[in-house]
Amino acid sequence: MTNFIPIFPLGIVVYPGEQLNLHIFEPRYKQLIKECFDTGKPFGIPPVIDNKRYDTGTLVKITEITTVYDDGKMDIKTEGLQVFNILEAIKELPNKLYSGAIVNYPPNLDSGNRALMTAIIAAIRELHKLLKINKTFKKPDEELWSYDVAHHAGLSLSEEYELLQLLHELQRQEYLKRHLKKVIPVIAEMETLKERVQLNGHFKNLQGFDL
Repeated sequence: MTNFIPIFPLGIVVYPGEQLNLHIFEPRYKQLIKECFDTGKPFGIPPVIDNKRYDTGTLVKITEITTVYDDGKMDIKTEGLQVFNILEAIKELPNKLYSGAIVNYPPNLDSGNRALMTAIIAAIRELHKLLKINKTFKKPDEELWSYDVAHHAGLSLSEEYELLQLLHELQRQEYLKRHLKKVIPVIAEMETLKERVQLNGHFKNLQGFDL
């Protein structure tokens, strides 16, 4: 399917199913949000990385306008719906401050490997333990898939975008698996190095070796 959507470029990657809170303050996006909310229509968030707008993004719907301030600024809640590709960007629209795009929606296969997903979740928890951070998932483990955990895996913005471009759940799982397999040993070694540095210069209780 191909259609026109308003677009709201942001320096983030949004995934289908993600709950995202936004503070709206620019006049063009205040207009966009008001019109989308009044009509019940979604809008698109294509990522901006290193000051460049990319063509794969996520369609989102407004679930709630939580606060409207005296100057028209808004706090809103949104939910990611599906991945889109921009076919043609339309910078100027009649009587609109915001821009839009002609997009299509590529097939997105959501059948993944449950056992692999369980291993990925365990690896993410190991990463969090090494980093000494405490993050919880919003779903039970058995309901989690790649989109649910991607923001928890320590990906860079560019890597999050690469994951967004993968349109098969098994591909996304393999991507997360490779990433975690690469970064966890690095973080573990950094922790060991930090412990060595902290010990340096202090009295140590060292056991001798009978060689």
